[in-house]
Formats: sequence, structure tokens, C-alpha cells
Amino acid sequence: MADKELALYVAEQLAPLGETRYIPMMGGWLFYYREKIIGGIYGDGFAVKDTKASRAFMPDCREEVWENTPKSMLPCTILDDCEKLCEMVRQMYPELPEPTKKKAGGRRKKNHGI
Repeated sequence: MADKELALYVAEQLAPLGETRYIPMMGGWLFYYREKIIGGIYGDGFAVKDTKASRAFMPDCREEVWENTPKSMLPCTILDDCEKLCEMVRQMYPELPEPTKKKAGGRRKKNHGI
């Protein structure tokens, strides 16, 4: 399955959650739930962050490291079970780090003491 097709499939599986989005990033796709990163498409599959909840839902999973990922992730072995996948993400949410605050962009006006 091509990356974009897989991204669409994952998005469809996560749709019942609401408040999900995905964006292309560094040759893969990142997936967010309520603005926290839950996982992404790396290599040829979907992987999620390694949390207590994700391990509980996928106890036989072993963490893997893909190129362009900062930390180990768990390959998602329950992707085809929409209900179980959504429940796992709900339970992962409180365990995930808060999103980083974006820096204020744009140019600052100089104060010339007027």
C-alpha cells in the first residue's frame, strides 16, 4: 500500500474519534489526536508512540526505530480493528506529552523610543 493510501486508511480507522488530523512530514505522515502526536507512517506501516496504554493493547509488540523518528515506536498491530484502535488512542492520550508551543512568528517592530 502506498504511503498516501495508508494515510487515508489510518485516517478512516481513526475517524470515529473525531479531533484527529494528519500531515505529511519528512517522507511519512504524522497523526494527531486532540493536537498531541499519537504516531505516524514510517517505513511501510503505521506506528504509535510507546506508552503503557499502547503496550496494553498490543502486548506482543516490540519497539522499532525508523529513520527520521526521534524515539522508538510500536508497529500498530491492531490497525484493522477500528474500535480497538480508537480505544487505545483514547487511553494513550493522557500519557502523551503536551504539544510544544509555537513561537510567535513574524517580524517585531523596533522600539525607537518615540
